[in-house]
Amino acid sequence: MRNLYKEQLVPIVLTAVTFFGLWLLLYWFLTILNLFPAKEHILLHLHLPDILVGLIIYLKTSVDFGIFIGNLMRSNPGWKKRIAIELGTAIGNGLGTLVVLTIWNFFREVPLLMAIMILLASLVLLKMAQESLEEFCKAESDMLEVLNKPIGTLNAILERINKLFSPLLNILVPHVGLTRIKTMPWMQLMFFAFSIPFILGLDDFAGYIPLFSIINVYGFAVGVFLGHMILNIALFLSPKKTVQFVQKPLVLLFGGLAFVGIAIWGFYEVIHLLETIFHF
Repeated sequence: MRNLYKEQLVPIVLTAVTFFGLWLLLYWFLTILNLFPAKEHILLHLHLPDILVGLIIYLKTSVDFGIFIGNLMRSNPGWKKRIAIELGTAIGNGLGTLVVLTIWNFFREVPLLMAIMILLASLVLLKMAQESLEEFCKAESDMLEVLNKPIGTLNAILERINKLFSPLLNILVPHVGLTRIKTMPWMQLMFFAFSIPFILGLDDFAGYIPLFSIINVYGFAVGVFLGHMILNIALFLSPKKTVQFVQKPLVLLFGGLAFVGIAIWGFYEVIHLLETIFHF
């Protein structure tokens, strides 16, 4: 029972505590933002539909977070390391949300800045996709052997693209890898767990900005935080099964292709934003 308490209950309870802490920080932060002149103040009222929209959209697009967290748990086992992973990913996702909300509050739309954030996140996803597909090609699976050649070709293309942008990614997001994550000290693990969700959180929320004209952003953000809490609890309920799951060839394949798909959609959004800026 004592081991169960430490290894299961402590990380899960901390996940809930972190959610309420970020919720409180969000409320205070938006209260401060409302003190500044803006086109329209953010309403600090919660409505269930707004929360559900944020929750559903987050969970539908959280494949990148789920696989990232699972691989962190694989290379950094133990309940103490799971606490670092939870704090890092939740704070990274939360602060990324606050950054976009700040930009939106003062400017409502900043197409060029949004394009830069989405482009950077898409490049991170391509790097994650390359490593996931490399691991798939190394996995022993007779059923999936027929896919090795086309996936190998796709991986070679990704490798060339990532090599081209590696100087930028190495500066902004060091050790951006997904499947080659090494065992890290607690603080370093927490910082690493923060960095990628922060970048991806900027991308996700920048993509949600068009929704802010029809829903309450406060309720939407609470729904996103709630979705992250639910995702973490689901992953922490059985760490061994989570680690086994993210190592399966089909999951590596699906994750890699999903990362590529999300990145391509990000590039499309960047092109669309640049069209609105430069009218070409």
